[in-house]
Amino acid sequence: MKSANTAGSTPVRNREMEDENESSGSMRTVETMLRLLPMGLCVVALVIMLKNSQTTEYGSLSYSDLGTFRYLVHANGVCAGYSLLSAIVAAVPRPITMSRAWTFFLLDQILTYVILAAGAVSTEVVYLAYKGDTAVTWSESCVSFGGFCHKATASVSITFIVSLCYAGLSLLSSYRLFSKYDAPVGFYNNKGGIEIANY
Repeated sequence: MKSANTAGSTPVRNREMEDENESSGSMRTVETMLRLLPMGLCVVALVIMLKNSQTTEYGSLSYSDLGTFRYLVHANGVCAGYSLLSAIVAAVPRPITMSRAWTFFLLDQILTYVILAAGAVSTEVVYLAYKGDTAVTWSESCVSFGGFCHKATASVSITFIVSLCYAGLSLLSSYRLFSKYDAPVGFYNNKGGIEIANY
């Protein structure tokens, strides 16, 4: 009787394992694609900014003349490299250990803030180039260097899209990490009837 029950439950257990493997495989594919997407965007933003230079009758202007745009280029390069490496690691069919989950979580958080900071400070420079600032006698540079400003705006806009991608990856890695922890078990104190978390 016992062997019959075991034999009857084996196909069900195998089916559950197959379903779990299929869902983890599809989840791994989705995560890999999500990690490759910002890599492509980072490369596009980086190339646009690297080729951003203009010479007019007022002089020449290049991205390398502004430290903010140099930081934007470096940040996009670092994020593109990390996205590629993390996509390769995510594509490997291995169980997600606690150390791996923590590594993804921390690196995703750090890179999110790095690329967000690059986009934010570059936005300020682009705004000043378009509008100027009379308080510090900063003239509107885009009147003379319109092509440069258009390319800078495109690169910064793409960088903000990358920031959104990394925010989504941060949420995914946070879910992956904290879902590995059990919820605190609560119990009721008989005196006051207050639920207290038992850690």
